[in-house]
Amino acid sequence: MKIVIAGGSGALGQRIARDLTGRGHDVVVLSRSTRRLRWGRPVLWDGRTVGPWAAELRDAALVNLCGELVLRRPTPANVALLTRSRTEPTLALARACSDLDRPLPVLLQMSTLAIYGDAGEAVLDETAPPADGPPQMADVARAWEAAAAQITAARTITLRTGIVFDNGTPALDRLTGFVRWGLGGRMGSGRQWISWLHIDDLCAIVRRCLDDSSLSGIVHATSPNPVRNRDLMAALRRTMGRAAGVPTPAPLIRVGSVFMRADPLLVLTGRRCVPQRLCDAGFEFTHPELGSALADLLAGAGRR
Repeated sequence: MKIVIAGGSGALGQRIARDLTGRGHDVVVLSRSTRRLRWGRPVLWDGRTVGPWAAELRDAALVNLCGELVLRRPTPANVALLTRSRTEPTLALARACSDLDRPLPVLLQMSTLAIYGDAGEAVLDETAPPADGPPQMADVARAWEAAAAQITAARTITLRTGIVFDNGTPALDRLTGFVRWGLGGRMGSGRQWISWLHIDDLCAIVRRCLDDSSLSGIVHATSPNPVRNRDLMAALRRTMGRAAGVPTPAPLIRVGSVFMRADPLLVLTGRRCVPQRLCDAGFEFTHPELGSALADLLAGAGRR
């Protein structure tokens, strides 16, 4: 299968490209840079205008995960940047697809479970409605999905993804850093729900979505076992051999986020999401439990 990945030069895109390339697929990575990528055949584009790169889309599956990292302060300028970095390239893809003589066979549009905002104790499956905010979470995701709705494809899957744990990526690196610094206790109240996913399961879900013609519409990419923040931090401490960790109160997180140039709501809010459609389809997670998932990742940190 020929698969075009837009936004495939980042850490997550390269992991997906590596997985698909290793299984014999022809993987094209649309990139703004001519630098050599480890995985996938790079094709230059500017993420805004239709150019020669559009020819790569013919009869190809498309995986769209364009967008700047969300680890930044939630200022109006940054919210605009997060939105623009997702919608502009997505609309360029839509214009390119409108010129094809037949629709894409499949579009896998990446999105985020942050579209549900701060959802409290509710258990959310794919039928849950998006939230009205906060802007840097739900509003950005809604705009991204709306832009993707303009891409013509025979089958479209919108993959709303939880926090993906992988070595060398900001989410896991920051959390393990807190534990090493002795700040491995609960964050805020510690009751906020974390919907998480091992990178190996994300790659397997991407493959399943590309191959399974019965899947379309919204699909949750997250472990079937979300955990509270306090349990996540405790599992990290156990895995890293740290007996205790100092809790971080919400006011301290808000102050610290200014110096780290991060959004405190990434830590202080949560969502209890489940992958109901994947479970109904018989998908088997390799790492459904947090403890064993963290043990696998941290044991392999030096060899991945």
